[in-house]
This record gives sequence, structure tokens and C-alpha cells, in this order.
Amino acid sequence: MRLWEKTYSQTEALLSQYGSPLYVYEKGQIITQVKLFDSNLGVVVGKGVKNYFAVKALPNPHILSILYQAGMGFDCSSLPEVHLAHKAGASGEDIIYTSNNTTIEELTEASADGAMINFDDLSLVQKFIDCNHQPLPIAFCRYNPGDIEFVGLNQSIIGKPSEAKYGMPKDQIMKAYKLLKDSGVRRFGLHTMLLSNELDYKNHLRIARLLFELAIEIADKLNIKFEKINLGGGFGLAYSPDQHDFDIRTYGKELSKLYKQLDMQRAGSPQIITENGRWVTGDSGYLITKVINQKNTHRKYIGVDATMANLMRPGMYGAYHHISLLSGRTDFDLNKVETVDVVGSLCENNDKFAVQRELPVTKEGDIIIIHSAGAHGHAMGFQYNGKLRSAEVLLSDSSSELIRRAETEVDYFATLV
Repeated sequence: MRLWEKTYSQTEALLSQYGSPLYVYEKGQIITQVKLFDSNLGVVVGKGVKNYFAVKALPNPHILSILYQAGMGFDCSSLPEVHLAHKAGASGEDIIYTSNNTTIEELTEASADGAMINFDDLSLVQKFIDCNHQPLPIAFCRYNPGDIEFVGLNQSIIGKPSEAKYGMPKDQIMKAYKLLKDSGVRRFGLHTMLLSNELDYKNHLRIARLLFELAIEIADKLNIKFEKINLGGGFGLAYSPDQHDFDIRTYGKELSKLYKQLDMQRAGSPQIITENGRWVTGDSGYLITKVINQKNTHRKYIGVDATMANLMRPGMYGAYHHISLLSGRTDFDLNKVETVDVVGSLCENNDKFAVQRELPVTKEGDIIIIHSAGAHGHAMGFQYNGKLRSAEVLLSDSSSELIRRAETEVDYFATLV
């Protein structure tokens, strides 16, 4: 049973036990997504595609352990994320370190832990070589193609490549690989990340073609072979009921065809990897919150006990999250609706989970479930206005497990001296 299929009393019991607002994740749905990935991409071009889960999406070691045991690695962008991956049992080349504007000390520590280093900047390649006399076991470089236009390309979050701070253009990436080769590196990877929450599988294939062709060109010009190609993440999540799911089945078939069509043996027959986070855990998570107030002025406002400090995406990006309601009232009628804004209590007017949304008529004490909150939700939380981050709970069959306690005022004041 999915969370939104539970009754009011079942959901109220969770809030009574763990507090409101509350983040809840469904273990079964996470495993379902992993199996969906493996069944459609696990046999691509013989070697299969391995996903390195983007830790930034849901940095909780309990969740990471589930993913690691299911065969996934981890994409980390900071040393604390590397340490979280270690807590989940990962080590060495189970981890790829993809960061930007990074200190040499961070890169050196990550490489000492055995993580695969993904260089974002040509100058950092030279600095790293100058400071580390032992060549890396394997090195990646991140490609930024500059101006590129695809029909329907979703760049609202990650930005246009020509304006993005990430990666290296072709001339720089050629120099980077030559430097790495001359330093003694013999195993190479290539990476790009140009899509975020992109539902059109054809755009993902265009990115794959772009990177495959570049890998062949680099291999030919520099006489190197690629062991791995990281296509980035960005598999889209259908946040809205009128959106279609990402067609991973067709994508897997077409990706395999493309790999063979371009004869990737010329680049070293590289293994394909990805770094999807949102697509893996997004649909498994919910933010549960209670209605505490109603206000009628120029609009009707439904006040809940969660705020943008719990879920930033709607306020920051204008992102849509589906909302469902539960009520223990005998007069509750799903077919009787009103147009409302669902708001928190921050001193910011963008602290809204829904704007002019038609929802069933609600009253104080009703429960609101905010869907698709299993990625970039709790992880993006903050303490502005003295708001405290909520607990996280893992649902497994009929049981629940606290995997992160709620913050208290003691936590809020803990760093003051």
C-alpha cells in the first residue's frame, strides 16, 4: 500500500509517533525503481549501465544502504557526501567525486579514499598533478559543449551550458586528458551533465550521442581508451498527474543501438554509468503536514505546519508538487473543492506549496500529503526564521523506522559560542 492510499487514522498515527511535519519514504518504491533501472539498462551493450546515485538528492545513510545493497554506487560532490557513502558501505570506485570550484585538499582527500575523481576545471588538473606525485588510478573530465539547443530541453534548473559554471569546452578537455596521460594516468572516464528532470528520452539520447562522439574523437587524437562514460543524471520525474513517466524502456533499447551504431570499440568499449538521484527516490518520498489555520483575504490561504524550510522546491523554482488530503471528518467530501494557496509560516511570500490550486475543502486538523518529495526535499532544508528540520521515517511493509530525528532548539543553538 502506497502512503497516499492509507487512511487518515493510519497517517495520523505516524504524525502522533514522530511529529508533524514529517518526511516519509517508502522502501518498497525505492527498490521498485532500482529494479526498473536494472531491468531496462542492466543489459545495455553487454556490460550494462551502473547508476551512481546522486547523494545530494537524499543524503541519508539508511537510504544509501538500501541502494548500495541493490548494486548502485554514489555520485558525491563534497567530502561529507563521501563519508555518507562510506557509512552505507561503499568504498573505492563505488564512489565518483564530481565537484566544482574545489580545493586541491578536497580532491586529494577524496582520491586518497579511493574515489574516482571527475575534474571540472583544466586549472585544477594541473594543480592536482603538481601536488600529487602518484598518478590517479582513473580520471574523469567533465565536458561543457557551450551553446547547444535541443527541442524541449529542460534547462530551468541546471542552466544553459554556455552560461553554466560546470565543465570544460572541447579545447580545454583535450589539454586536460593530455596532462593526465603525461602524468601517468592510464584509465580514463568522460562525463557531462546537461539535463535535469528531463522527461523526453530523446534528449537523453542526444546527450549520449554527443558524449560518445567526443569520446571517439579524444581517443583517436590522444591515443587513449575510455573505461567509463558518465552520461550524467536528469531522468525526469512526473511531478504532475498530467505528465508522462520517463520512458526508460525505450531509452535503454535506443541507447544500446546507438552504442553499437557508433562502434564504441573505437573509444575502448567503455562501460556506461549515470548519476540519477531524483528518478530513483523522488516518487518514494512524501512530506506530511497538518492544516493549522485558514485565512480569507484577497485569496483563501490554507496554513500548514510545514514551511519552505522543509521543502524549498515550490518556493525556489516554482515547482509543482501534487497534493492530496486526508480527513477524519464525517463531512469531508473529495468532490467539493475550492481554490486556495497552501502556505507555511515563514516571513517570505514565496513560502507556498501550492498557488491557486483546486483542492477539496479542508478544515483545521486535516492532513495534507505533498507528493514526490523523496529527492531535493529534506536535503535542501534550512533554519531561516528559526525553523527546525523535521524527522525522516522509512516505511517498510507495515512497519516504520525513524532514520533521522527531528531537530530541536538544542540543535539550533549548538554551534553558538
